[in-house]
Amino acid sequence: MSVRGAISSVPFVPEVRIERDADALIAEYGHRVGQPVAAPIPVEDILELHLGLTFAIEDLAALFGTDSVLGAIWFDDKLVRIDSQLDPSDNPARLGRYRFTVAHEIGHWRLHRTYYRKDPAQAALFDGRGQPAFVCRSSDKPPEEWQADMFASYLLMPKRLVVAAWEEWRGNLDAVILQDLPPARASAGRDPASATLEQFAKPLAERFEVSAEAMRIRLEKLGLLMRERPNLLF
Repeated sequence: MSVRGAISSVPFVPEVRIERDADALIAEYGHRVGQPVAAPIPVEDILELHLGLTFAIEDLAALFGTDSVLGAIWFDDKLVRIDSQLDPSDNPARLGRYRFTVAHEIGHWRLHRTYYRKDPAQAALFDGRGQPAFVCRSSDKPPEEWQADMFASYLLMPKRLVVAAWEEWRGNLDAVILQDLPPARASAGRDPASATLEQFAKPLAERFEVSAEAMRIRLEKLGLLMRERPNLLF
């Protein structure tokens, strides 16, 4: 991601605070609709109905002159655009990446909009809406990008729902160890261990409508997937 608008210094935000804010947003939305929020988290409704942002799927490659842009957000106009290459209607295999990008933009709205200052000297580009505050790319990870990624992970896969789904699926809360799983076939340059864990995590990934990679990372952070058997002697 690159910053296109004027952004004052974005401070360090601990992961625990990012997770707390994502959980709070889910609770706010649940209160608004009058019922508990279940997986898959309705990120489009949260963005549009609860936060009041405008949302569109457009050809951002044409808009920005590069095919690396996945999304962008205009704080002043409360506008989010997602690149058409992620449109799950045309590319069902990109559903997880699409939902993560939407949740990522929500993360910018929650975490960073108070640090944004409109630059009056900027030219009025992009259909008269000015330059976006953030341009979200498939690479490039400054601190604010990392923060939005963390927010997206916590929003799409809240601990309470993931743990409950794991217990329902597995019948317990015991961790699954890499060496106990049948190895998956990994593509060239792909980490075989990650491929194996992602193959195992796929049913939960489908339930939460996220990528297998995103679910694998979340389950590892929760200690439900482990690459090595813990040494219980110490």
